[in-house]
Amino acid sequence: CSKQGESLLRWDESAVSALPEYLCMLYIKTLSNFKEFEDLLEPQEKYRMSYAKKAYQLQSEYYMQEAQWTNDKYEPSFEEHVELSGMSTGLPMLNLMALMGYDGTIATQEVFEWMSVPVPDAVRAGALIGRFLNDISSYKLGKNKKDVGSTVECYKLEKGSTGEEAVAAIAAMNEHMWRVLNQTYMEVDRALLPAAQLVVSIARTCEVIYLRGRDGYTFGSHAKDLVKALFLDPIPL
Repeated sequence: CSKQGESLLRWDESAVSALPEYLCMLYIKTLSNFKEFEDLLEPQEKYRMSYAKKAYQLQSEYYMQEAQWTNDKYEPSFEEHVELSGMSTGLPMLNLMALMGYDGTIATQEVFEWMSVPVPDAVRAGALIGRFLNDISSYKLGKNKKDVGSTVECYKLEKGSTGEEAVAAIAAMNEHMWRVLNQTYMEVDRALLPAAQLVVSIARTCEVIYLRGRDGYTFGSHAKDLVKALFLDPIPL
């Protein structure tokens, strides 16, 4: 894990020699993709790449930490689990990456600073909404034995509760995160409002993807009817 992390920090093709063979192509392609992103930006927008690279590096660190927990058979506390698994959803990175294509009057350097680590309360709340919805759904469907335990399972273990009680508790935490997100959105500086709206919109998308406990992220067919109704089915008049 340390060699992989070091290679990402170097962000150079020469670092590929430190990686296992199965990761070499991914690493080279990642660097190539980011270079393509940079080429699409105007000269005055290229500063955004440093934020994008840092977000990607952090995302990799979160994944490696989860992998380390699994390999070590480490059972984190519920608080530890929530802090890491919220970030490992990739939603903080997705929020920032989505800003890459925004007009410079909206996606200013101030906005990228706001989105970056330490993430603001709005971004953290949006990430936890995605995490809690995913974990409730995956708990109901059953998980792969090699997967990191979910927040539901961690809560059960720590609190000695039943599965139903744990799901209800996580659902209540999800509602609380919506209150946090709405509150921070109402209070955010006007210059940051479009970025905050982006965070809210992505959190809303998570609610649709996991509507009524379905996992439309893993199983696209679960979300197919919703997409079809929105874009294809005629609206009766």
